Order: sequence, then C-alpha cells, then structure tokens
Amino acid sequence: MGLPDTDEDELLQLSSQLRRSLLELDVEDARLARSAGDAPPGAKSGELIAAGAVVVTAVPFILRQVLQLADTWMQNRPVRGIKVELEDRTIELSDASAVERERLIDAFLAQFEPPHEDESDTEQPQPLTS
Repeated sequence: MGLPDTDEDELLQLSSQLRRSLLELDVEDARLARSAGDAPPGAKSGELIAAGAVVVTAVPFILRQVLQLADTWMQNRPVRGIKVELEDRTIELSDASAVERERLIDAFLAQFEPPHEDESDTEQPQPLTS
C-alpha cells in the first residue's frame, strides 16, 4: 500500500526491492504477483504484474522472519502499510507503533501454531494395584 502519490511504476520498483530482501532470508521463492485481470486495450501481450504484490513461498518456521523483515523494510520506504495473506487470514502492518506491530505479528502467528496441551489438565496414569 503506497502513499497517495505513489504510482504503479514506483510500487513495482518497491516490490522488487522487497523481493530481493526476502530472497536473502532463505525463503524457497519470492516473486512478483501476477494480476488476474486482463491487459488494458492497446497494451502489449504478456502477463500483468500486480503492482505492489510479492508472493513468497517459505517453510513455516521462517514466517516470523518474513513478517519482521517486511515490517522493518516498510519503515524507510514511501509505503504506508503491508498486507500479508496466509491461509485466508490477513495481517496489515501500518502506522501502528513498533510494539503494537510486534503484538500483531505475535497474534497472527499464534493462529497457525498447533494447540498446546496444558500438562496440568492431562490425567496422569495411575499405578496398577492388585
């Protein structure tokens, strides 16, 4: 999400910068997203790039690093926010404070963690007596 005066070319350039940074993280893949729409009349044929969108393929344990990199990257760019979608869930990092953004990241990632069994609630096996 660029600032109001950010045009598509600038968004594409920013997306490419973010993609290069993500590739340094050891993600499996990071590529500019393709647009699902048709080319405007008079445009050259070929796939359209969705301005400002990067698709990342990564193993789950690196997701926190991806979100933190995107958050840090955004701070010094003419970008007002970053939206991340994963398994029909979305997180938007924007002009919130650093502490608030960290809480948002924690809450977002918690949705994907397997439920933890509370050891105090589990029954302990009883010794057999005869």
